[in-house]
Amino acid sequence: MSSTAWFTHDRFGMFVHWGLYSLAARHEWVQNREKLTDEQYRVYFDHFEPDKYDPRSWARAAKTAGMTYVVLTTKHHDGFCLWDSDLTDFKVTNTPYGKDLLGPFVDACREEGLKVGFYHSLIDWHHPAFPVDGTHPRRDDAEYIAAHQYADIAEYQLYLHGQVRELLTRFGTIDYLFFDFSYKGRKEWWGGKGPDDWDSPGLLALVRELQPGILVNDRTGIPGDFITPEQYQPSGPMTRDGVPVVWEACQTLNGSWGYDRDNLDYKSPELLIRMLVDGVSKDGNLLLNVGPNGRGEIDPRALEVLAEIGRWMDRHERSIRGCGPAEFTAPADGRYTQRGDRLYLHLFSWPMNHVHLPGLAGRVRYAQLLDDASEIRQVHTDPGQTAQNTQMGGQPEGTLTLKLPIRKPGTPVPVIELFLSTESPAAATLPTD
Repeated sequence: MSSTAWFTHDRFGMFVHWGLYSLAARHEWVQNREKLTDEQYRVYFDHFEPDKYDPRSWARAAKTAGMTYVVLTTKHHDGFCLWDSDLTDFKVTNTPYGKDLLGPFVDACREEGLKVGFYHSLIDWHHPAFPVDGTHPRRDDAEYIAAHQYADIAEYQLYLHGQVRELLTRFGTIDYLFFDFSYKGRKEWWGGKGPDDWDSPGLLALVRELQPGILVNDRTGIPGDFITPEQYQPSGPMTRDGVPVVWEACQTLNGSWGYDRDNLDYKSPELLIRMLVDGVSKDGNLLLNVGPNGRGEIDPRALEVLAEIGRWMDRHERSIRGCGPAEFTAPADGRYTQRGDRLYLHLFSWPMNHVHLPGLAGRVRYAQLLDDASEIRQVHTDPGQTAQNTQMGGQPEGTLTLKLPIRKPGTPVPVIELFLSTESPAAATLPTD
């Protein structure tokens, strides 16, 4: 039986989208967007030669950023396979590169102590038995549709299940599997496919048989081990039918999953750190994507962002790893995470001189900046005190006030570590301000 314990402890992973579309360098859905035929798309297959591919550098970049697992696309919607599949000729070993890519990736992750994840597309625009639908590059080609009107999804099921069997028997223990995606009933895509088309119950049973400890997402159209909000931040802890569920937000650096040369819309490291913190405060994970280029390198712009996140994680990891939501309400522009008796206040904006924490008066035995372990003083004001000139007014009963330095610490998101106590000192023993 799979366990989500490591997943909800680690909180932060790397997604890697890589394939033929990296040569086009204009989004991973380029074949769909530009309605390219197989013949037109073939130029990328014929020129795929990632001579700079070094999965150890990918793994090191992930580890340096504070990530503990890496998830690589084994096959995206275009059907191109990054391993030497026995079931198709549309694979990396038939390109000029001529070698398997997955084995070295798995080995590199294991050498760096990272858990290994595979992404696998349920969709396949290249396979002749995959019926044309609203996602297909040839969706507006009446002649093509007519020629493929008898495409048999049952035949495609065998192919899909067979490739999953290869992935889960050839590369040792795989920790994580991200299927993508079911879309039956989606208005924007006619002919959408779902659990019946993939035989999702049978597919999931196969996965559990081959890798009993693996974690599987929810995109087969039936429940998995976790759910996957994409390109948005949930407003709170996620639930299904009112019951809390394990979740992971999958996010891009610049809006594109695959390498997109001319896309300069990069999120700042500070925003990405805030997204990570926000997710953990709501009991979620962050899977942050990079899209290597056609030579197999992660873009220098992406590496700079990852390095900055890594510098923050190096100082503040214990406010993320093993943490989850807190029972207390954070102040405006702040988020709490908690692990046992340690409460972490992440300040998205730096207040002037004081921050007020409802419900924490008499509950904190010590407070410090996590960055340098310098003490943050707790102060007490009488709730009935009147504000006058330089005298601060009283705060609601039960509020803890912290006195902050005027200058914000030199880190994108400062964190105050609060040590909670069940036998708290009386509020009256705190210094007045």
